[in-house]
Amino acid sequence: MDILLAILAVLCAIVGLLGCFVPVLPGPPLSLLGLFLIHWTGYVQFSSRMLIVWSVVTLAVTLADYYLPAWMTRRFGGSRAATIGATVGLLVGMFLFPPLGIVVGPFVGAFVGELIHDRTDNARALRVALGSFVAFVLGTGLKLVASGMMAYYVVRALI
Repeated sequence: MDILLAILAVLCAIVGLLGCFVPVLPGPPLSLLGLFLIHWTGYVQFSSRMLIVWSVVTLAVTLADYYLPAWMTRRFGGSRAATIGATVGLLVGMFLFPPLGIVVGPFVGAFVGELIHDRTDNARALRVALGSFVAFVLGTGLKLVASGMMAYYVVRALI
């Protein structure tokens, strides 16, 4: 049973890392599941405190990833149309132009959305699109650090 749990833990850690870049995969929650799976084996016993801390980190990073794009778009002066455009751009980019579309889609979507809202201010639309891009990079970076650290603990437990 330990071997099966260890294999599942490693798979969760790998898919969790992939989930940092693929929006349909919940990266940090999968990495956290991998951490719990390896904890339930005989290979390693993490402290309750460590598991609670990583659970809180996972929750915080996941919530930040969902709220950062809207917040950053607004912070950079964007309208509701820009926020919707960034979301639509992400979905379109993800399915039509993977993997580059995941990065470019929200940028273009926010730009177009802001231009639909106000056609006269191209500089503002560009600034808002930049805010959307910064949010994507920041959210992805947070997820990658959290998932990477949890994957490290999973792999370290097996070595």
